[in-house]
Amino acid sequence: MNILLTGCAGFIGSHVLDRLLNDGHQVVGIDNFAPDYPRAIKEQNIAQHCCGKTATSTFTLLEADLTNKATFTELDQQGFDSFDAIIHLADRGSDRASIDDPAGYLQSNVVSTQNLLEYAKDHEIPHFIHASSNSVYGLNSNTPWLESETDLEPISPYALTKINSEQLGHTYSQLYDIRVLALRLPTIYGPRQRPDQAIYKFTHNIIEGETILMHGEGDTLRDYTHVDDIVDGIIAALHYNDTRHEIINLGNTRTVEFQEMVAQLEQTLGVQSNIEQLPELKGDVPLTLPSIEKAARLLGYTPSIPFEAGITDFVKWMYDTNPTCTA
Repeated sequence: MNILLTGCAGFIGSHVLDRLLNDGHQVVGIDNFAPDYPRAIKEQNIAQHCCGKTATSTFTLLEADLTNKATFTELDQQGFDSFDAIIHLADRGSDRASIDDPAGYLQSNVVSTQNLLEYAKDHEIPHFIHASSNSVYGLNSNTPWLESETDLEPISPYALTKINSEQLGHTYSQLYDIRVLALRLPTIYGPRQRPDQAIYKFTHNIIEGETILMHGEGDTLRDYTHVDDIVDGIIAALHYNDTRHEIINLGNTRTVEFQEMVAQLEQTLGVQSNIEQLPELKGDVPLTLPSIEKAARLLGYTPSIPFEAGITDFVKWMYDTNPTCTA
C-alpha cells in the first residue's frame, strides 16, 4: 500500500513508520519538527530510514506544516497523488499545555485534520485513520468508557480539539467516499517517549537524583499502554474494511496508580525517588479507563505487554540510547 503518515518522526509515528516499512508498504511521511522538544530527538527516531546505508528506499520524508495548504500543493508537485490510506498522528498532544494556548491547539489539531480530510476527498483516498484521545471523556465517571458514550466532559482545549476532529471525520465519511476511523488513544509509554511525558520525566529524575513533582494525592489512575500495543491497533485499523465510520478506543484493561507507577520505576532502576507534593493541576482527570471490547471485536486488538515488562523495556531504552544524537 501507498500510505501518507503524518507525525512520522514523533513518539508514536516513528514506531508506526517502522512497522509499515517492515511490512513492505511505501510511505510518505510528514513532520513539522515543531520545537516542542529538541529536533535531534525526532531526527534520531527516524535516522535508520533516512541516513547512509540503512536509508529506506520506500520512505520519503517531507518536512512541512499541515495547517498550510501549500503543503498539499507540494505533495502534488512531487507526484504523490495515489495514496491508499492516510494515517494522521500529527498533533500537539498535551492537555496541560493546551490550557495556555487554546488557539494554537485549535489551529494545529483541527485545521490540520480538516486539510487532510479535504486532501483525501479531492484525491479519492479511501481510508483515513486519525488519532483521537480518551481525554474526550474528561470527567465522565461512568467507566469503563464506551465509544457510544454521549456524556463527554472534556476539561482541556486539547480534548476539545479531538472532539472537533472526530466530528469532522464523521461528516466527511458520510458525505464523501472515505472510510474514517478515529482511534481514541490512552496514556502511552515506551521507547522514544517524549521527554515532557510523565514516565520519561520521572525516570530521568530518579536516575539524576532530582525531585519528582506529584500534583495532588498521587491517587490518579491511568491505563498506561505500551507503544507496541498501540501500533498493533493502528495497523489493524489500516486493514479494517467494513463500516464507513467508527470511533474505537485503544488502551489497556488495567489501571496503574501514580504512586504504583513511581514504585515500579524505583524497583526497575534500583533507586529510591524523592517526591514533592504540590496542589492539583487544571486539566488533570482522576481516572482514565476505556472499554476496549469494540477494538477487540472489530480489530482483533488485544494488548499483550504487562506494565512491569513495559517499564523494563523503557528503562533499557533509556540506558541504551542517547536520544540527543542527530540523524
